[in-house]
Amino acid sequence: MEQDNRYQKGINKLMEYTTTKNDDVSTHLKIMDELKDLAPEVGQYIIEFAYGEIYTREGLDNKQRALVTISSLVTQGTEPQLELHINTGLTAGLPPQEIVESFIQLIPYTGFPRILNALAVAKKVFRQRKIGVEKNNIH
Repeated sequence: MEQDNRYQKGINKLMEYTTTKNDDVSTHLKIMDELKDLAPEVGQYIIEFAYGEIYTREGLDNKQRALVTISSLVTQGTEPQLELHINTGLTAGLPPQEIVESFIQLIPYTGFPRILNALAVAKKVFRQRKIGVEKNNIH
C-alpha cells in the first residue's frame, strides 16, 4: 500500500512538470514507455523515488527545483536528460530567459563547451515549443 501511495504521489507531481500539448517534446512518460520492454523498474523508481519522495519535499517550488536540476545536468554534460528537464522546467513555469541566464552563470564553473552544448539543446527545445527568448544587451 505504501508503494502505491508513493507511486501515485510521484505521478501527481510528475504531471506538474509534463506537457501533453506537443508530441515532439521529451517527457518522462515517453521515457518510461521506451523502457517498458527493457527495464520497467527504472521508470517506477523515477516516479516513486525522484518525484514521489524528492520532488514533493517542502522548501523549493517547482521552478526552483527545475532550475537546480537543469544546472546540474549542464555541469554533467548530459544533453538528452537536459532536453527533458528544460521541457519540464518550461512546463513548471520557468521562463526561458532564466534558463539561458543560468547557463551564463555556469560558465566560470563548467566552461564554454558545456554551455555551448546546453544552449544548443535549449534552442532546440524552445524551437519545438515555439518559444522566443528576449536577448539581453551585452555590457
